[in-house]
Amino acid sequence: MAKYSRNSELKLSTCHQDLQTIFNYVVKHFDCTIVDGNRSEKRQNEAYDNGFSKVRYPNSKHNSLPSMAVDAVPYPINWRDHDRMRVFAGYVLGIAMMLKDYGAIESEIRWGGDWDRDTQVRDNKFQDFPHFEIIN
Repeated sequence: MAKYSRNSELKLSTCHQDLQTIFNYVVKHFDCTIVDGNRSEKRQNEAYDNGFSKVRYPNSKHNSLPSMAVDAVPYPINWRDHDRMRVFAGYVLGIAMMLKDYGAIESEIRWGGDWDRDTQVRDNKFQDFPHFEIIN
């Protein structure tokens, strides 16, 4: 069974409890790493300047505390393996739906590879494969 590094645990601990619940379940069955939770003003604006975000501070769900968004990817990380990231996202979304159905979480989440949640994963203008956010 996989587990998070201390660095991933620290980043996840800055996130909303429902995101923590989801990703603590996910890592038991799908090895992954937490890339980002809460972002400071400097880190958010760097993400924007480098094209990894569409918004500047304080307009990202990463900018609240607790963070309403988390960036997570399968481990080991291969940023070019979009198919694996899509499989991972499907797993995460399925776990989130199951946990919500069983009352373990209250939130619904959206993935940055399917912003409109229509299951069409190639119709987005901005792909943010690591991004998962609370939408309610």
